[in-house]
Amino acid sequence: MQSRHPDAEYAAFLKEGRFMIQRSKSSGRHVFPPRVAEPGTGVRDLEWVEAQGTGTVYSITEVTQRPPTPNTNVVLVDLDEGPRIVSRVEGAWGPTLPPIGARVKARILSTEKGQVLVFDPI
Repeated sequence: MQSRHPDAEYAAFLKEGRFMIQRSKSSGRHVFPPRVAEPGTGVRDLEWVEAQGTGTVYSITEVTQRPPTPNTNVVLVDLDEGPRIVSRVEGAWGPTLPPIGARVKARILSTEKGQVLVFDPI
């Protein structure tokens, strides 16, 4: 992929249907959100790698909206590779929300504004 801002590269991968995260070649540490250098070290040897897409719910919050906007949620997921990511569990509300510690799997959802990463319980 041609060199451009890491956020643009991430969005392009999602558009291709690929969930990619960055990994430092020197430390092997995965990082998210996309950036130009590894946090803490400043090393700029980040490469894109395919994410497994699985993780564990760290935290989840219900978000009540005014009609006609549907209610939603905000979830923090600890990816199996290490980084924590902010997203949502698609279609979950109330008793259907996965509990903290539940396993989830990433899915790319196409919206009118582009592609977004959401999670489903597994």
